[in-house]
Amino acid sequence: MMTKEDADFVIVIVLRYRRRNHHRQRSPFWPDSHTNRLTPKIILVHGFTPASIAACNLHIFLFFGRLKFKPFEAWEEEERWVDFLKTCSATGEEGGVQKLNLMGGSLYLHTSPAAIRAENRWTHFPFFVSVTSSRPSKIAGRPRASAGGLRYTHGCGCTRNAVSDERASIPRQLVISQKRLFTARSASASVQPLIGEALDESHKSPISGDDIRRIFIDFYAARGHKILPSASLVPDDPTVLLTIAGMLQFKPIFLGKEPKRIPRATTAQRCIRTSDVENVGRTARHHTFFEMLGNFSFGDYFKREAICWAWELTTKEFQLPAERLWVSVFKDDEDAYSIWHDEVGVPKERIKRMGEEDNFWTSGATGPCGPCSEIYYDFHPERGYSEADDLGDDSRFIEFYNLVFMEYNKKEDGSLEPLKDKNIDTGMGLERMAQILQKVPNNYETDLIFPIIEKAAEMAGVSYAEASKATKTNLKIIGDHMRAVVYLISDGVYPSNIGRGYVVRRLIRRVVRTGRLLGIKADQDKDPEAPFLPVLAETVINLSSAIDPEVKSNKARILEELKREELRFVQTLERGEKLLDQLLNNVLSASQGNGKALEKPCLSGKDAFLLYDTYGFPVEITIEVAEERGASVDMEGFEVEMEGQRKQSQAAHTVVKLSAGSESELTKNISDTEFLGYETLFAKAVVKGMLVDGNPVDYVSEGEDVEILLDRTPFYAESGGQIGDNGVLRAIFSEGRTAVVEIKDVKKSLGNIFVHKGTIREGTMEVGLEVDAAVDVDLRQRAKVHHTATHLLQSALKRVVGQETSQAGSLVAFDRLRFDFNFHRQLSEAELMAIETLVNRWIGDSSFLHTKVMPIAAAKEAGAIAMFGEKYGEEVRVVEVPGVSMELCGGTHVANTCEIRGFKIISEQGIASGIRRIEAVAGDAFIDYMISRETHMKNLCTLLKVKAEEVNNRVESMMEELRMSRNEVSSLRAEIATLKASNLTSKAFTIENSNIRAIVENMGEMEADALKSAAEYLLQSLEDPAAVILGSSPGKGKVSLVAAFSPGVVNLGIQAGKFVGNIAKMCGGGGGGRPNFAQAGGRQPENLAAALEKARADLVEAIAKKA
Repeated sequence: MMTKEDADFVIVIVLRYRRRNHHRQRSPFWPDSHTNRLTPKIILVHGFTPASIAACNLHIFLFFGRLKFKPFEAWEEEERWVDFLKTCSATGEEGGVQKLNLMGGSLYLHTSPAAIRAENRWTHFPFFVSVTSSRPSKIAGRPRASAGGLRYTHGCGCTRNAVSDERASIPRQLVISQKRLFTARSASASVQPLIGEALDESHKSPISGDDIRRIFIDFYAARGHKILPSASLVPDDPTVLLTIAGMLQFKPIFLGKEPKRIPRATTAQRCIRTSDVENVGRTARHHTFFEMLGNFSFGDYFKREAICWAWELTTKEFQLPAERLWVSVFKDDEDAYSIWHDEVGVPKERIKRMGEEDNFWTSGATGPCGPCSEIYYDFHPERGYSEADDLGDDSRFIEFYNLVFMEYNKKEDGSLEPLKDKNIDTGMGLERMAQILQKVPNNYETDLIFPIIEKAAEMAGVSYAEASKATKTNLKIIGDHMRAVVYLISDGVYPSNIGRGYVVRRLIRRVVRTGRLLGIKADQDKDPEAPFLPVLAETVINLSSAIDPEVKSNKARILEELKREELRFVQTLERGEKLLDQLLNNVLSASQGNGKALEKPCLSGKDAFLLYDTYGFPVEITIEVAEERGASVDMEGFEVEMEGQRKQSQAAHTVVKLSAGSESELTKNISDTEFLGYETLFAKAVVKGMLVDGNPVDYVSEGEDVEILLDRTPFYAESGGQIGDNGVLRAIFSEGRTAVVEIKDVKKSLGNIFVHKGTIREGTMEVGLEVDAAVDVDLRQRAKVHHTATHLLQSALKRVVGQETSQAGSLVAFDRLRFDFNFHRQLSEAELMAIETLVNRWIGDSSFLHTKVMPIAAAKEAGAIAMFGEKYGEEVRVVEVPGVSMELCGGTHVANTCEIRGFKIISEQGIASGIRRIEAVAGDAFIDYMISRETHMKNLCTLLKVKAEEVNNRVESMMEELRMSRNEVSSLRAEIATLKASNLTSKAFTIENSNIRAIVENMGEMEADALKSAAEYLLQSLEDPAAVILGSSPGKGKVSLVAAFSPGVVNLGIQAGKFVGNIAKMCGGGGGGRPNFAQAGGRQPENLAAALEKARADLVEAIAKKA
């Protein structure tokens, strides 16, 4: 690459580009293009001249789009380019022309994709040319900052010169737009225009979304805030489904359930909200996935600092004009109003007092709450104050920064009491701030989302700039939802039909059906039917580095899951197409069968919604297909169903609930429990508190259940998948009496306080007593064995199945271990055997485990794997089996793998879409399991009177004999049914005004298969036209029904499937089938007689109408 000293002079050229048509751009650079024409024109040449230029190379940086790079030799004969080079060389000293005409190198093009985005048409292209005396890099791409010539900074033609400072004549910065061109010299020099007037702020290169995030974090870090990473989208909170707010990870601190280890923090939190999913793409700023930048104070600073810093950040760092900023405050919050007006200096006309609904934050019916203040940006200040009554006017204002002053506790009676420690919780929407600073009409066209939209548009063969409003909306939906699904899958959420998995599945299906509407193809030439989601996901992943570095490491897993889910959903869509066809047939048949001409057959809103919600069938396509078939769709009914779903969605886990219980009162004066269980299983401790039914007590008597808090403990509390220890607490009084508590479980609560749950077996336990705490040694050993075996299992799984598998949950119990992992198929017997073999080999290696505490960054750099769902501090415990496994883990483990003794997989099964589960045993549980299996085998050998190795053959033989016997029984039953049916032909009756003969009879306790045979026999005996309806009660609480219609009956429009289904409802069941033959069942045999009687009447009536 070039260096600073290599640059001889800088040439700025603008190429005027004339476009002859509106086809998608291919390569507008080439002068021989059939559709485009370029005319180079030098606008400015500025620099200094060396004494000589030897064998120079021409170095061009073209800020346009993707361009192939072409050797210089291909242009040598082009007259225009020869003149162009002569013009360039004329700026050198004597001899320069000849030297440049004898260039020995090649012409190198350096391009930067999407550096300038055309809203309408291109009119100019800026070129930046530097002539060097050294050969530049042959790789076409963005020049590095250290390179000679110019360095690109994202935006509309903004570049920075990399030439050394002492060359004052070389421009420090070049800013080029389609209208103006200026140079800014060194920091001490004044800005002087090269063409026209000075460039105003609106023409500066827009700041990137990544820069906005960095500026926010750095601003608060410089003011004493601890930078914390974004929490997972899967929250450690049962009250919410997904992480919906930046404050969620601090909820335990706000509640007082965790100690305030730091006074203030700042984060860039990834969030998911789907309550308003139908608004995505239709408004300027609704999203399912978004980033919330926040600064938090935990009883440290309060309103004054929060407000002043927010203003400083907004107006100084982000340089938003103060006259465009409006502020809202709670109507009764005089403190906030005074700070904004008197100290910050916001005019009273731009401070709006708002009510509780808008500016008072509550987390629920009870808990911490307080007023809030919001900052709005005014897109249209020219409208003045008189038209600014409504800050919710999206066409004029956007709220981008919310400051919550958490100063009250809301009690059950609705009254407010001041909090002892007042907190600050703020949130700045990154996408909203990017919209403002990048001067685009909506969040979607910022650099955070727009590259995804551009990729989708390219794959759909459309231009976003020239697209219709509907097409733009669909592209925005794709851009938003793709971000959401990529980050959710990266965080371990896989598509399923429940909970978080359903959120992912629904978003994926919306992208697929929207993409199909647009005609998006992954690869039109090679495989038009290939999944397109993985291609779009590549763009999302490429944008993820500054948001979540883990996404790139999970790339293979994300792409594979998206591919699998898209293919699965396409099959569902195809089933939806068949269902739509069937539903339309029914609607049209019903319309024709009513005997009168209807205005137009109509598909019900409920059916349209079924197609939309269950099969992902876009309602637009349903309408289109229905219209083609001559039917309409009940859109009012569809909207009713949609509204019902919206209400359900909004009611589920969309609010962060904060509430404080009696346990927080108990722990105000209790410090964290000191855990001794890594070093010892026995210790003396002091009882610091007790709870009975959640209420604090001082004494607990024999026989009562109790929760005990100790100052120190050897008991392991449930975490990391490992269950809590069992054991005893024993207190001995001076007079010789004792108190014994049997501990059945230990859990962590209220931060790092261990809660020992048990029962008083002897005496009376009191607060303040010293006790001997003893862990059950055998059970602890079982837990240690299973925990280490779990680590070995995960390593073996990755080696056998693939590194893309990842943990999705675990259980380490005394009797077994359970390991959930992300994988798309069932493991084969060979794979399970290979996993078992690996684990048992590592057990036999007798490796000593290494355990150490280190900074989390160092642990991850060393390759340690994090346990699913766990939270980690700055210091982490790393458990390593040398050469096999290294994981972040706070659990208990064996000292040497030989203590595990043996490992056996009990089962492997799927528990959700994309989630598999392995259950296994190790140590004593392994021996117990093998002894049990041996006992069962001995009993089986005794019963079958064979040796163990002959059991398989004997069982297979018995199963074949059983199958043959069942077939014989079934044949005999069919024969008996036919014999019974032959006696019924005499009971056939002819329906009035027709020649149709019918039989409707109760066949007693006849089995369903026999009933079917009887109906077929009777229909054949009666001949066409005929109808047979039979019923039976083959067992307690069972009803079987069958309807068989000949072609003569079916042609009248009477279908067996619908007919028997309606009759079955009377018996508490349902069913259906083909128009000529159908079966149904029920659970109420007492209603069978009445149902058959109704069947007889309905059949006669239906045929009488049609005949």
